[in-house]
Amino acid sequence: MKLHYKEMGHGQPLLILHGLFGTLDNWATLAKRLAEHYNVFLVDLRNHGRSPHSEEHNYDAMAEDVLRLVDELQIPTPAIMGHSMGGKVAMNYALKYPTRLTKLIVVDIAPKAYPPHHDEIIDALQSVDLSTVTSRGDVDKQLARTIPEESVRLFLMKNLYRKDDNTFGWRMNLDAIEKNYEKVAAPITSETPFKKNTLFIKGGRSRYIMPEDVYGSIERLFTLVEVETIPEAGHWVHAEAPDKVYDLVTRFLDTD
Repeated sequence: MKLHYKEMGHGQPLLILHGLFGTLDNWATLAKRLAEHYNVFLVDLRNHGRSPHSEEHNYDAMAEDVLRLVDELQIPTPAIMGHSMGGKVAMNYALKYPTRLTKLIVVDIAPKAYPPHHDEIIDALQSVDLSTVTSRGDVDKQLARTIPEESVRLFLMKNLYRKDDNTFGWRMNLDAIEKNYEKVAAPITSETPFKKNTLFIKGGRSRYIMPEDVYGSIERLFTLVEVETIPEAGHWVHAEAPDKVYDLVTRFLDTD
């Protein structure tokens, strides 16, 4: 699968992978700052953004997609950073292809299995009757019936686009995501740990990474790991505390 991406900047290559229901644009603001020092590649994962759709959606397939992109770009050993689902893709890539990256950054996700917690969002998205809407406001009204948080609705509606016939559509492959949701929630496992420098960034108000995860699966799978917490941030660490994420990422990438 040939993934869609945006490239900016010069220097050490850095791939950035978004989370579930996201697109590469979620990282655009921070990427522009990072591009002052690094060659940044923002990537749309399969079934998201402008990348191709597939009925297959699991971490092995997504890691292989990223490897093919790395080969296509002829950047044998980039640094790779991923948030949430993208963090799991990045972890799986590092464990499967450890010689094909320099450093790993994981933002607010652990390698463990998570209980289903997106059912409401998937149901809300599937319930929108796109054949009847004439504006983004119409979609927002339909989503608001079950998703009261405006910030969540705005995030989801970044996936909305107008087709050639002037009707609306979702860029993400909702059916494939729903069908494969258990695989999205699945753990990342490996018999062999990743032995290169790894940084986990945790939002202090998020419960995605718990203390037992650090002392358990994280330190078991990533032997040269440091975990940094940004106290005031939730799960969307890069949006809520961009300056601190920028400082942590640049310090980590610039340290031998």
